Amino acid sequence: MNSPSATVSRLEQQSEPANPNGLDFTGLTRAGRAFFSILDECIVGARVKWVVGDHEFVIGRGDPVQLWRGQVLVHDQRFFARVLAYGNLGMGEAFMEGEFETRGAELYEFLDILSRSRLEKKLRADRRLFARAAWHRLAAHFAGKARSVQRHYDIGDDLFETFLDPTMSYSCGYAVSENDDLEKLQLNKLDRICRKLELTRDQRLLDIGCGYGGLLIYAAQNFGVTGIGVTISRNHTARANENIKRLGLSDRIRVEYRDFEDIKDLGRFDRVVSVGMFEHVPRRQYGRFFKNIARALTPDGRGLLHAIGCNAAKNTHDPFFQKYIFPGANQPRLSEITGQLERHGLAILDVENIALHYSYTVREWLRKFRENRHQLDPTRYDEVFARMWEYYFHCGIVAALSTDSAVYQTLFAADCAARPPLRRV
Repeated sequence: MNSPSATVSRLEQQSEPANPNGLDFTGLTRAGRAFFSILDECIVGARVKWVVGDHEFVIGRGDPVQLWRGQVLVHDQRFFARVLAYGNLGMGEAFMEGEFETRGAELYEFLDILSRSRLEKKLRADRRLFARAAWHRLAAHFAGKARSVQRHYDIGDDLFETFLDPTMSYSCGYAVSENDDLEKLQLNKLDRICRKLELTRDQRLLDIGCGYGGLLIYAAQNFGVTGIGVTISRNHTARANENIKRLGLSDRIRVEYRDFEDIKDLGRFDRVVSVGMFEHVPRRQYGRFFKNIARALTPDGRGLLHAIGCNAAKNTHDPFFQKYIFPGANQPRLSEITGQLERHGLAILDVENIALHYSYTVREWLRKFRENRHQLDPTRYDEVFARMWEYYFHCGIVAALSTDSAVYQTLFAADCAARPPLRRV
């Protein structure tokens, strides 16, 4: 059996690019040469200018007139090895540390070019290309996990107030117009969900994972419902009930600190909704989640599940998101959602994928965060954190535009004979 060092040595010999495309690698490290050699073969439909020190490189197989309007500036050549070894996690950490930036265009535009070029898929399919990255990945494997230390932050309302709308809705909005601002995007979404559920006065509404209670408040104010929201955040519970009291709605709605598994004593509900929460339910608990919803609904009740999903056969978790943003989160496949509904006797009335609207939402989050990040306490949220949060937004935009990510709104009913309106809301 070959030793790790022997394997690394052999791959190191293979990893040195033979400069097959006639690129001038002047000024680059070995990792830089491998990186550009791979990228030049994989990027299609665009050409990207890179600036590394005093050297410029134009990489990609697009027509010359399709030169990307921006530039990528590499300030530290450690960037190349990081990305070769760790993919998007390495890219994100390099951005956090200020090793590269884009100029003349947004970072998410550059990431979208990479995403649409399907780099990882091409690497796996082409042994020759894979060999150029393999040494860096294997060397990183034997060196241990990513060397950068994950920072831990006391994230509070002050962070979310820098980029969320007044309803504090932390989920995909809905664009009626491309010019809708963030508040309009979220109000569009809340109104559309309420109309999909066909809410009427004095119906009982249960909101599972209600956050700050924005949907519950909107439904009470505009459709006259009564109801309860549940959340496992004590902070969300307190602030939501403060908002409800301030608006004079305490006689109609309230928010309770409890888990979705602890709703049996709340009684039956005409409508059940869950927005942006199901992604955080472990797969082993999917059955209990839908079983509890089925038990909570009245015989003629209806429900709506809004969740980020995976529009592919396999959900491949992004390592950057798993490490820094949503550890342990899932992106359920539509088949998992519909399968659970069927098993628990809940009839599927409508399924809509509104992923494109997520790109509008996250662009607005990014804009607001940039405007307001100066308000954050730098002793709690340092520059590395701010760059991490920005990179998260950039990735969110790209996920909505050019990956297998989805945002499913699934409307269902307790009565298998129930019918949706003639036209979708």
